[in-house]
Amino acid sequence: MPHLPLAPFRPPFWGLRPSRGFPRSQPLSTQSEPYGSAISRKNREAKQKRLLEKHEALESGIARKSKQSPAEFSKAWTPKEIVLYEVPTVHGEKKDVSQPLPPAYSPQYVEAAWYPWWVREGFFKPEYQSKLPQATGETFSMCIPPPNVTGTLHIGHALTVAVQDAIVRWHRMRGDQVLWVPGSDHAGIATQAVVEKHLWKERGVRRHELNREDFLQEVWKWKEEKGGEICKQLQALGASLDWDRDCFTMDVSSSMAVTEAFVRLYEAGLLYRNRQLVNWSCALRSAISDIEVEKRPLTGRTDLRLPGCSTPVSFGLLFSVAFPVDGELDTEVLVGTTRPETLPGDVAVAVHPDDSRYTHLHGRQLRHPLTGQLLPIITDSAVRPDLGTGVVKVTPAHSPADAELGARHGFTPLSVIAEDGTMTSLCGDWLQGLHRFVAREKILSALREQGLFRGFQNHPMVLPICSRSGDVIEYLLKSQWFVRCQKMGEQAAKAVESGTLGLSPSFHKKSWQYWFSNIGDWCVSRQLWWGHQIPAYLVTEESAQGGTEDLWVVGRTESEARERAAKLTGRPGAELTLKRDPDVLDTWFSSALYPFSSLGWPQETSDLARFYPLSLLETGSDLLLFWVGRMVMLGSALTGQLPFNKVLLHSMIRDRQGRKMSKSLGNVLDPRDIISGVELEVLQEKLKDGNLDPTELVIAATAQRKDFPYGIPECGTDALRFTLCSHGALGRDMHLSVSEVLSFRHFCNKIWNAMRFIYNALGENFVPQPAEELPPLSPMDAWILSCLARTARECEQGFLSRELSRVTHALHHFWLHNLCDVYLESVKPVLLHSPRPSGPPQVLFSCAEVALRLLAPFMPFLAEELWQRLPPRPGSSPSPSICVAPYPSARSLAHLYQPELEGHFSRVQEAVQTLRALRVTYGLTKVRPQVLLQISEPREQGFETFLEPLGTLSQCGAVGLLPPGTAAPSGWAQASLSDTVHVYMEVQGLVDPQTHLPLLAARRHKLQKQLDSLAVSTPSEEQAENQRQQRISSLQVELSKLDQAASHLQQLMVVPVSPREP
Repeated sequence: MPHLPLAPFRPPFWGLRPSRGFPRSQPLSTQSEPYGSAISRKNREAKQKRLLEKHEALESGIARKSKQSPAEFSKAWTPKEIVLYEVPTVHGEKKDVSQPLPPAYSPQYVEAAWYPWWVREGFFKPEYQSKLPQATGETFSMCIPPPNVTGTLHIGHALTVAVQDAIVRWHRMRGDQVLWVPGSDHAGIATQAVVEKHLWKERGVRRHELNREDFLQEVWKWKEEKGGEICKQLQALGASLDWDRDCFTMDVSSSMAVTEAFVRLYEAGLLYRNRQLVNWSCALRSAISDIEVEKRPLTGRTDLRLPGCSTPVSFGLLFSVAFPVDGELDTEVLVGTTRPETLPGDVAVAVHPDDSRYTHLHGRQLRHPLTGQLLPIITDSAVRPDLGTGVVKVTPAHSPADAELGARHGFTPLSVIAEDGTMTSLCGDWLQGLHRFVAREKILSALREQGLFRGFQNHPMVLPICSRSGDVIEYLLKSQWFVRCQKMGEQAAKAVESGTLGLSPSFHKKSWQYWFSNIGDWCVSRQLWWGHQIPAYLVTEESAQGGTEDLWVVGRTESEARERAAKLTGRPGAELTLKRDPDVLDTWFSSALYPFSSLGWPQETSDLARFYPLSLLETGSDLLLFWVGRMVMLGSALTGQLPFNKVLLHSMIRDRQGRKMSKSLGNVLDPRDIISGVELEVLQEKLKDGNLDPTELVIAATAQRKDFPYGIPECGTDALRFTLCSHGALGRDMHLSVSEVLSFRHFCNKIWNAMRFIYNALGENFVPQPAEELPPLSPMDAWILSCLARTARECEQGFLSRELSRVTHALHHFWLHNLCDVYLESVKPVLLHSPRPSGPPQVLFSCAEVALRLLAPFMPFLAEELWQRLPPRPGSSPSPSICVAPYPSARSLAHLYQPELEGHFSRVQEAVQTLRALRVTYGLTKVRPQVLLQISEPREQGFETFLEPLGTLSQCGAVGLLPPGTAAPSGWAQASLSDTVHVYMEVQGLVDPQTHLPLLAARRHKLQKQLDSLAVSTPSEEQAENQRQQRISSLQVELSKLDQAASHLQQLMVVPVSPREP
C-alpha cells in the first residue's frame, strides 16, 4: 500500500487506539523515497492538496452522519496510564536518566525537569552557542510576535511557537548564534477593557470614577497577577527563548523607544496633527485605524446585534426620503440613504451633472424633510446616477466620500453623532441624547407622519465593523495624530517587488502590493488611559489668544517641549503653560518598533549591532498588514534598513465551523489542555469564567460539547508541536482536530517502543563505533542507513526551504515505515543468531542517535529523554544536551546513501505486500508457507539480495528462486508483480478447500453488495464521484482476486492432497 504524505493527512475524530507492547508489522510502503527526485515539488503539493480535500470531504461526511445519529458514536479513546518522574531533582538540575524507562510513553514523565535545566545551562543564549564545536560564526535572530500580556495563548499562538521553535532549534544545532527574543504586548484596548470589566464585576466601579493614575495602578496590578501566564504556556510548549532578554512594550526601554520614534517621525515630517474624519468606535470611545476596520459585505437586509443595543439593528437597506422642491408645490426629489440617522447632518443634495432627470433642478433648493431648512442642489461627477435614485444627500461630518465632496464645494460639516454614539444638540431636543440607532427609528417615524417616507429596499453594501468591539464604525471629525504612510508605503511595496524583502508563500505579495498602493495615513491617537501617552503638548496661552490653529509641540520630555515652544512663540519657556495630550498611541505603533526596540534601540547596544536586522520574521498570515507592514515602514524610516529580509507566514487555525479562533467566540483552546488533557466539565467552566455574553456562551458551550463530548485526552507537548508543524504554510486555513494530535502521541509511543527495543539490543556493555568504522554491512543494514541518509537530506532541504511539513513527513516516514515496520522486524531473527553479528547493534545505534537528533527540533522533550540514555561514542567530546548537539547534515551521511539499493528493496516490499495479501486470502495466518520467486529479467536480480528479509517481513517460510522457464509448482498459489517477476506460495496441504471456499464466497457476497450499492449511487459533488470510482475499482480488483483463489481451491479439490514434507 503506498504511503500517504503525512502533512495533510488527519485521521477522523479520535483516531487510533494505542498499541500494546512492541509495534507489530504494518503494511509496508512501496515508495522508497517520500519525496523522490522524479516527483517535482509542484506535483507533491498538488497531491497533498488532493489528499487534504479528500480527507476533509470524508470528515464532513462523518460529521453529517453524526448529526443524523449522534448516539452511534461511542468513546473511541481511553485514558492512558500516567507515569510521573518522581526522582527528587532540584529545579534546574539535570534529570536523572539512570532509571529504567517506563513500559509505555507518558508525556508527563518525559517532559519533567528538562526545561529548567536547559534554561539554567544557558543553552538558549547566543553567548553559549558561540562556543559550540560546530559553531559557524553566523547569527540567526528572530522575535516572537508579542502576545497580549493579560491574555493567554490559544492553539493559534501554539502554531506560531511550534514553527518558530523548530526553526530556531535547527539553527542552534547547526552551529549558528541564535537569539530568539521573548516579549509581550501591553494591548491597550484589550487590556483596558478587561480591567474595566474586572473593576465593575469586583467593585462596581467604572473607569471614569477613578483618576488616571489610580486606574493605571489597577492595570499594572492586573498585569503583574496575570502577565506570567503566557510565560508558563511558552515554557510548557518547550519554546527555547532567551528569557534574560524578555521585554514588555510598556517597560522603560520600550517606552523610551516609542517616545524617540514619535519625535523623530515628527521631525521628519512623517507625523502630523489634523482635524479630519477618523474611524470611531462608539463602544470603545476611541479612534481605530483603517486596518482594524472589518469591511463586512452585505447582500441585503441583515440584522445585527450590536454593543449597547437591546434589539437587533437592520442594515443592507436603502431608505427613500422625499425632499420637497422649494417654490414648487407637489414637486419632490427622492433621496436614497442607508443611514437615516445622519439626516440632521445634511448640508446639501448632489446629482451628477449629466443626469438628464435632474437638469432642470440645477441651482434650485430643496427643503429638508426634518428641519425645513433649504439645502442647495449641487452637481458633482462623483455621484453615480445608476445607484438608487441618482440623488445623494451630502453629510460631510459622517462620510469620507461626503467629506471630500463637501470640501470641494466649501460646505461646513455638521457633527450630529457624539463620541458615545448618541445624537448631539445640533439635532434638536427631540433627538439629542438618543442612541443613534434609536434615533434612526424615531426619524423614520417622523418622516412617515409627514408623508415624506417613500419606503425601503434591499441594498448590497459594505458595512464597516470595529474588529475590536463588533460595533458599527462611525466616521467622526476629530483632531488626532496621523502618520504619513504614502512615501513609506511606496518603499515597502518596492522592497517586495524588487525581491529585497521576500514574502513566503509568494501569493501574499498581491495583498501586500494592493494595500500599500491604496494606503491612507495612519491615525495613531487612541482615547485610552493604558498605553504610551503621546509626547505632544498644547501651548494653552497661544490657543487662548485667538490663533487660527492650536499650537502643539513635541518633545522627548516636557522641558524639551517647553524649549521648542519658547522658540516658536518667542516667549520665555517658564511663562508658558503646556498641557500634554491625554491620548495614548495605537498599540500597533509600539509593536511596529519591536524588532529593534527589543534589541535596545535607540541605544547603540551590542545586540542591535549583532542581531539587527532580524534574520527572519515568522508569523500568522492575518498579521501581514496589521503588524508586518507597519514594522517594515517604521523600521525602514527609523533605522535606515529593513527590519528583516524574509517573512514566513503560516496559515490560520480555525474551528470545525470554519471560524477564526477568538476569545469573543469562546472557541479557543489552551494548548496546555491538549498537552495535559482536560475533562469536558473543566472546559465548560472556563467558558463561564470568560467574558462571553449569554447568547455567545450558549453557542460556545454547545459547540464544545459536540467537539469534545468526553473531554480532551492527554497528548503531550511533542505530539502537539509535531502536528502543528506537519501542516506547512501552503496558505490553506487549518482545521486542527485533537484526534490528529492524539495520533501523533501514538507515533511518540512507537518511537518509545522502538528505542526500548534498541536499548535491549545494545545491552549494557555496548560500545558504539565511529560511523566511518562500521563493520561490513548486510543488505538490510545498508538499506536502513541509506534511508537514514536520505531522511537527513530531506530534513536539511526542508529546513532550508522552510517547508517544515516536508521535514515532519520525512521523519515520520523513517521512524514508522523504514525503521519500525521494516528494519526492526527484519533484524529480530538476526539478533537471535549465535554468535550475534556485530553489525546490527552498531547500525541500530547509528539510526537511533542520528534520527533522534533529526527529530529534536520538533520533539525536544522526547528526543532529549531518549538521546541522553544512549552511550557516547568513544574518543569524542559528547554534547551535554541534544539541544546543542550537531544537527546531522546531508554531507556527513552522503557516503551511506544508495538510491539503487533502495530501488531494489522497494520491489521487495511490493513482493511482501503481495505475499501478505495471498496469506490473508487463503487464510494462512497461523502457518508460514514456503515461497518461490521466478525472475526473468536481469535487472530484477536485486531480489536475490533480500531473500531472508523477504521471508521474515511477509511472515512466510523459506524463500527460494525458481529458474526462468521452469514450470510452476503444482498446487501453489500464484501472483505477478510484473511481466517478469512472479511469486508462488505453497498452499496445497495447508488449506482445506472445503472449509475455506464458503468463507471466500461469503466474503465475495459482501463485497459484491458494496459494489452494487456504489454502482447505483449518484454523489452530487465531483470529489465524491472520484472517491466512488476509486472504491469501485478497488472492489473490482478484490473480487477478481477472490475469484482467482476460489478457482484455484476448486482445482485442488480434485487433486489428491499429499502430506507436507518436514
